[in-house]
This record gives sequence, C-alpha cells and structure tokens, in this order.
Amino acid sequence: MPIKGRVAITGRPGVGKTTLIERVIERIAELSEHSVGGMLTVETRVIGRRVGFAVRNIATKAEGVLAHVHQRTGPKVGRYTVDIPSLEETGIAAVLDAIQTKDLVVIDEVAPMELASDRFVPAVEAALASDRALLISTHANATHPIAHRVRRELQLFRVKLGNRDDLVDEVVGALLGTS
Repeated sequence: MPIKGRVAITGRPGVGKTTLIERVIERIAELSEHSVGGMLTVETRVIGRRVGFAVRNIATKAEGVLAHVHQRTGPKVGRYTVDIPSLEETGIAAVLDAIQTKDLVVIDEVAPMELASDRFVPAVEAALASDRALLISTHANATHPIAHRVRRELQLFRVKLGNRDDLVDEVVGALLGTS
C-alpha cells in the first residue's frame, strides 16, 4: 500500500501533537514497510519539571538539545534558549535526509523554537516542494508564513486533548489514502 498523504497537525502547546505523531509512526510501521524519517521534538524533564526540549532524528534515534533553561548561547523563546547548532545538526539534517531517502517525512514542529534557525524554513519549503508523503505539526498560534502555508496546503487535523487518541487512525488513513 503506497504512502502518499500530506498531513498537517495543529494544536495548542501540551495537547499531544508529538504523542499523536509517535503513535502514527508506530502504526505506519505495523501496517507497512514504509520508511520514516525527519525530526521529533520531545520534552526534557528533571524531577517532573520541564527544563527544555530535545530534537530527535526519527531514523537514527540520535538526539540533540533543541532548547533548555540552562543553555547559555542562542535566541530566547520564553524561558528557554535555543541551541541552533544542535537543531541544525540533528533536526534539520534529519529532515533534509528524509526528503531524499524516506517514504514519509516528519517535521515536529513548525513553532518559534524551530523558526529561530535560518535553515529551518528552507528545510520545510524543501519538504513541501518534494513528492514525499508528509506529516508536519504546527503550533496552533504560529503566525509565521510557513506555518500558514503548511496548514493551508496539507490535509489539516486539529488536535485537542479529547480527540488525540481518536485521530491516530484518521491520520494513518489520510497518509495511506484509505480514508
């Protein structure tokens, strides 16, 4: 079964966009032999408190720091400082590799921390220009033109705490063209 869908997921912070994406990736792996690559952003917690975010290469599982409260250099986004080199070496590199080598390209997420890198928007644009299946999440309140473009050009799903679990099958169906 070919994977061809191009899906955008949007929602407020903390609603479970990354959790939904992880579950969709797991389900795609169970249902097909399609390769998946790109980047995930995951919370970093210490003693139950969020202190930052990591960026993970989906294909290799390599991780880097996206942003952290103790990061010393880089642009500030809220109480976090973004580690631009780590974002670019781990996350953006994963997206660019996935565009060339994977069936499904995942970008989690188009939001202020990722947009702090000058290389992020061109990577998203390259994904949009490609013929690959896409799964891209955006912060619900992101006003950057690339976030608007993602929400406008891809099949859009709005995630809320109450529908996150139910959306897994819908998003998988949209990606596989079965819904």
